[in-house]
Amino acid sequence: MGYRKLGRTSSQRKAMLRDLTTDLIVHERIQTTEARAKELRSVVEKMITLGKRGDLHARRQAAEYIRRETVTVENEEGEEATVFALQKLFDTVAPRYADRQGGYTRIMKMGPRRGDGAPVVIIELV
Repeated sequence: MGYRKLGRTSSQRKAMLRDLTTDLIVHERIQTTEARAKELRSVVEKMITLGKRGDLHARRQAAEYIRRETVTVENEEGEEATVFALQKLFDTVAPRYADRQGGYTRIMKMGPRRGDGAPVVIIELV
């Protein structure tokens, strides 16, 4: 088996992974179940690799996948500016890993979820 189905149809799974990828890029740390995090890891690594390439084709490929969500960041002058998640990926996140050959995420186990006992983890950008 090449991937986890996560109990969803293919369209639901793709939408969920797109949302989780966008949230991880925007917040740089999210809490989710272990199975989702392990599946999300490969998608986020591919997006960061596209960000490291940085050409127009890579930007368009990432724009196809990442949701159009805005995030507030501080610029060089210390002022807050509103940018899109895609812009944050290419301008802030990807340059951070310029000399790193993969392994951009970390998964830390938190324990079982209270309601259903599902293993919960925190996935973050290293």
